[in-house]
Amino acid sequence: MNLNFYKYQGTGNDFVMVDNRTKVFPKGNLKVISHLCDRNFGIGADGVILIEKNTEFDFKMIYFNADGSETFCGNGGRCTVAFAKYLGIIKNTTNFIAVDGSHFAEIENSIVSLKMIDVEDLQVNEHSVFTYTGTQHHVELVESLDNYPVYENGKKIRDSYAAPGSNVNFVEQINEATFKVRTYEKGVENETLACGTGVTAVAIAMHKINKTTSNLISLPVEGGNLEVSFTEKNGVYQNVFLKGSATFVFKGQIQI
Repeated sequence: MNLNFYKYQGTGNDFVMVDNRTKVFPKGNLKVISHLCDRNFGIGADGVILIEKNTEFDFKMIYFNADGSETFCGNGGRCTVAFAKYLGIIKNTTNFIAVDGSHFAEIENSIVSLKMIDVEDLQVNEHSVFTYTGTQHHVELVESLDNYPVYENGKKIRDSYAAPGSNVNFVEQINEATFKVRTYEKGVENETLACGTGVTAVAIAMHKINKTTSNLISLPVEGGNLEVSFTEKNGVYQNVFLKGSATFVFKGQIQI
């Protein structure tokens, strides 16, 4: 069959977007998902995102990593909001459902602010923090991030966690409220240019271990800049918002 698709990116995190309201996409076929994401033989992307109908929310977002595993993706969520607006499903605000629960978002021009899940379970270790922000995240402060072996060390740490493993974020503090981040993503099995759930985990982890007192954190990533804000009370992080650009790249058709 011929599949109509759209390509979106959020700070370099790129996605194949499909309007699946008519349920045409073969969700159980992991080979198709991996092929679409293949940068040499397919379209090329970090993941595949489907928009489907939902009776209680504006739409349902389904996200697959490049290996076909299903999870939530923050930058993917922001791109999905931009795609939903393009399709005429929403205007400037939305409430949608994803694998980790419901999300509110608003869009102005190409900037999308996405409400993430509440976070209260943070495991603080000697040299790292582990938490869940829609998917699993390991956060570790390092020096000289520009020259750090993200792929090599990220893969080792990712595999040290029990299934399904963990994304791995390496962090360098720039100032009181700015933290540079590079991320190795499970499911993609490589470093990506950005990770929305990753920078969310970093912002909260840095506040948790007292590296910052700010509740508005700037997070430069390889693909641009993201921003995370939150409120904290009794160790619970609420009103967590991930903000950044989400833009259309191109559309096309591919035979699957």
